[in-house]
Amino acid sequence: MKAGEGVAEAGVRVPGRADGAARPGVVELGEAELGAVPGERASLVQFSSAFCQPCRATRRILAEVASMVEGVVHIEIDAEERLDLVRALGIEKTPTVLVLDSAGRVVRRAAGMPRKVDVIAALGAAV
Repeated sequence: MKAGEGVAEAGVRVPGRADGAARPGVVELGEAELGAVPGERASLVQFSSAFCQPCRATRRILAEVASMVEGVVHIEIDAEERLDLVRALGIEKTPTVLVLDSAGRVVRRAAGMPRKVDVIAALGAAV
């Protein structure tokens, strides 16, 4: 697969510059891609799988942080059900967490179970 093909296949928008050229690596995720309404200030997007033990702990951490900060939501995506999006974003393991800003741009990304303090710090880059 050539660079960028998976992005187009999954319907993930790669926004262009004023001259219409795509900016490599810039991806925006909205309600259509996420299957849920993004947060007004930021979104904590978690890719999980059914038998993933760290995914359960990650779910609790992200939900707790989202409840602490107004305008932030936690969205969990089943990686097995959304293989198109997983491939387009290069998700290789679960859990993987993406921190999105209010425009749906990925500002931070981490694989594995995050620490609560790290999630809070990553939100600082998004809000």
